[in-house]
Amino acid sequence: MSGRVIGVGLGPGDPELMSVRADRLIRGAGHLAYFRKAGRPGRARTLIDGLVAPGAVEIAMEYPVTTEIPLDDPAYNAQLSGFYATCRDSLRAVTDTGRDVVVPCEGDPFFYGSFMHLYERLRHDTPVDVVPGITGMSAAWTASGVPITWGDDVMTVLMATLPEDALVTRMRAADALVVMKIGRNMDKVRRALDAAGLMARAWLVECAAMAEERVMRLADVPDRAPPYFSIVLVHGQGRRP
Repeated sequence: MSGRVIGVGLGPGDPELMSVRADRLIRGAGHLAYFRKAGRPGRARTLIDGLVAPGAVEIAMEYPVTTEIPLDDPAYNAQLSGFYATCRDSLRAVTDTGRDVVVPCEGDPFFYGSFMHLYERLRHDTPVDVVPGITGMSAAWTASGVPITWGDDVMTVLMATLPEDALVTRMRAADALVVMKIGRNMDKVRRALDAAGLMARAWLVECAAMAEERVMRLADVPDRAPPYFSIVLVHGQGRRP
């Protein structure tokens, strides 16, 4: 019998926001595989520190590139495609022996996460289960203390890696807005929000549900690159009873 690959959503960072099922699977895992940047422990592995059973076999899947190559460079996709194929083969080597592999993932495995690329490469011939988790954006708008949507508001989720003109167009059409993958794109996001007339309503949430959490009006934030886990919010103003 083939073992399973189980993608487990860990939530946004606070261990108390991890689901009961996620906690049980992590604690009981004989094999764990997690993504990380070379030379780093990896956020997913850090989040489960103290939960891993003694003797569990750990498989570190280290990205060949992160920000070293531009996203639109064909070499970026080529390197990552080969990387995910290698990861798939490593996990299959375990499942072919009948053992399960648990893959802990920040947030939700099916929401802009690396696990999706493994899932697509495994699901046709390897049993794959997915455990959902609370997303980072949910933690961010909760940290802001203001509901993100009201009534018939349409919420738009944007990647800051989009071209600036595309950001402006989509921002103008949004009732409520979440912008992710800010990082080095902060200046572009600021310009797009200004052009869309939304800067006055924008908030920056850094490291939501983590010890380093900070919530600020974006207009008051110094001109600097925010931490990796940062999200920009524009709250909806829709119909209320």
